Amino acid sequence: MIRSTILKAAAAGAAAVLALSACGSPSSSSASETIKVGALAVPAGDMLKHVKRELAPKEGLTVEYKEFSDYNTPNPAVSDGDIDANLFQNTTFMETYNKAAGKNLVSVGKVYLPPMALYSNEVKSLDALAEGASVAIPNDPTNEARALKLLASKGLIEVTENPITLKDVTANPKNLKFTEIENASLPQALNDKDAAIVTLAFALPAGLSTDKQILVEGKDSAYYNVLAVNADKKDDARVQKLYKILTSQEMKDFVQTEFKGLVIPAS
Repeated sequence: MIRSTILKAAAAGAAAVLALSACGSPSSSSASETIKVGALAVPAGDMLKHVKRELAPKEGLTVEYKEFSDYNTPNPAVSDGDIDANLFQNTTFMETYNKAAGKNLVSVGKVYLPPMALYSNEVKSLDALAEGASVAIPNDPTNEARALKLLASKGLIEVTENPITLKDVTANPKNLKFTEIENASLPQALNDKDAAIVTLAFALPAGLSTDKQILVEGKDSAYYNVLAVNADKKDDARVQKLYKILTSQEMKDFVQTEFKGLVIPAS
């Protein structure tokens, strides 16, 4: 009799535990407020790590950060559902990917500008860039177009209305000698080129600083990096919460302090 009573009590207790687990499962609750985001290590990776540690927990959001080392893999990772969003590209780059891959990534909004700049180890100003100087530029369509527009903005070259490659250079008064190089290798090109155009994601890790910049994009640039997602996730509450954090005053203050003005937050 006593044994039977004990067994019944144990069964009732187990049932209660199962009921509580089913009603308040931590995994289902946390999953709804967890977002996976990919980026290159610098500067977006540093930004997302700060969000993960300091800002997201205050908003009830868990950020899982995945680091990428090149421009080619973050977009497929979003398209395939491996991550929910990425932060590394401007809208031109994203649209080029969509067209080539037949995908539908969209921008949630601008987050920051990683200014592209012309760097040199020896040349101290544009005026000092000699006739026939060797200049390395990015070899991917989006960043090559951006580089050509930057050079054209100061009259170093003339280009067509929508330049994409060196074939779109219509005038080269200084007879500059261009070499197209993969983005990650551009900082090293400064060892044997007079100058190189480098995107910030690779300039910062290489230790390139403002004292080596002889030409740099301004705040009016069209190449602000955006938080990108699949179209069906643009209005997802987690995505919107993350974007709000990324464009908050706290985040802007962090960016200004951490990168000493090299990275420009979206206004």
